[in-house]
Parts: sequence; C-alpha cells; structure tokens
Amino acid sequence: MPEEPVDDLGEKEPGTRRIAVLGEMLELGEEAPRAHWDIGQEAGRLGVDVVVAVGDVLAKQLALGAVDAGVDVAIVRDNETATALLEKLLQPGDVVIIKGSRGGMRWQIAQALTGQEITGIINDRATPTTAG
Repeated sequence: MPEEPVDDLGEKEPGTRRIAVLGEMLELGEEAPRAHWDIGQEAGRLGVDVVVAVGDVLAKQLALGAVDAGVDVAIVRDNETATALLEKLLQPGDVVIIKGSRGGMRWQIAQALTGQEITGIINDRATPTTAG
C-alpha cells in the first residue's frame, strides 16, 4: 500500500525546530533527480527548519531543492555522519523525522540517537542453519 502524502505537520511549538533527515530514494529510476528536488521543495512548504540530506548525488538534488525553498541544509554521506551531526545539532524540543529507502537503513540514526542497538537488514531469504 503506498504511503499517504504529508499535507501538514501540525502546529509547531514556539522555540522548537523541525529537522528532517532524508535519505536517497533508490527505486525511482530516471525520475529520481527531479523527485529529490521536489522533496526538498516540499520540506520548505511543510515548514521544516533543517534538512539533513544523507547520501550521494541524489541527496545533493534534495538539498538543492530544500535550499531553494529557504531551508537550512547539511549534506552528509552516511548514517554515522548524520548521527554525529544530529548529536551536536539537536536541542530540547526539536522534532526529528527520518525517512529514506529501506536500503539506506536510516532507522540506524534513530537507534543511535535513542541508545538502541544498531541493526542492519535481515535477509528474508536466508535459511537458518543448524549444527548437526
């Protein structure tokens, strides 16, 4: 089932920031550069204060769209760098949304920030082995 588009992030508390950590969407084919630009633009429309774009070329497109929409932007290459940046950047009351393709494992950023064990992708096709 496709995800519903976000039309409104709700009321923003005074003195807080909305920070969007956005990874590359890897499944878009030739539409990808424009789609990433559009997501950056949408972040501005939704009132995001800071975008942390995670990845490579497509993350740069996302960042360019966000900058054009008036959003402060940081571009980082990987989850570890994004986490380190957020640990320095976050202030009490900030709201963080993290989104990206499953292959980018962006949930690792949330796990790190909340002190959880960092997990990877489990290969659904793997067959457990037993010692015999």
